[in-house]
Amino acid sequence: MKYGKLLISKKELPIIRELLAKPIAMRDVHYAKSLTKLSHELEQADALEEEMMPLNIIRLNSIVTISTSQSANKTFQLVMPGKSDIGQNMLSILTPMGLALYGYAEGDQVIWEFPSGINTIKIIKVEQVQLVNEFMENSSI
Repeated sequence: MKYGKLLISKKELPIIRELLAKPIAMRDVHYAKSLTKLSHELEQADALEEEMMPLNIIRLNSIVTISTSQSANKTFQLVMPGKSDIGQNMLSILTPMGLALYGYAEGDQVIWEFPSGINTIKIIKVEQVQLVNEFMENSSI
């Protein structure tokens, strides 16, 4: 882990905690384990002010490119559950993959248990969409 522990935005922390606290029908044992593991990691995480957040950390709305031993590179955007659309490569934070990657950094390798078994995920690239949008809104171009 690049930073030794998860780094998360103080602004996002209450949102993520609220999502994890809502009663969710446990689809399977692996999903329940993913929820529990992220909850535990959040207890140990460093919550930083927005301006202190490294740009290479996976957060809500990040565009992430990953690879695994079982598949070629995949790119998706990590979103709130209501915005999830696999056809548009928009993955909910509450999927096992979303739960596995949240708070990790570009270059990290994450070992996580999925319904298909234990897998190692290599985080290839992280882009921050909201920062691009803020720049465009404040730009005179």
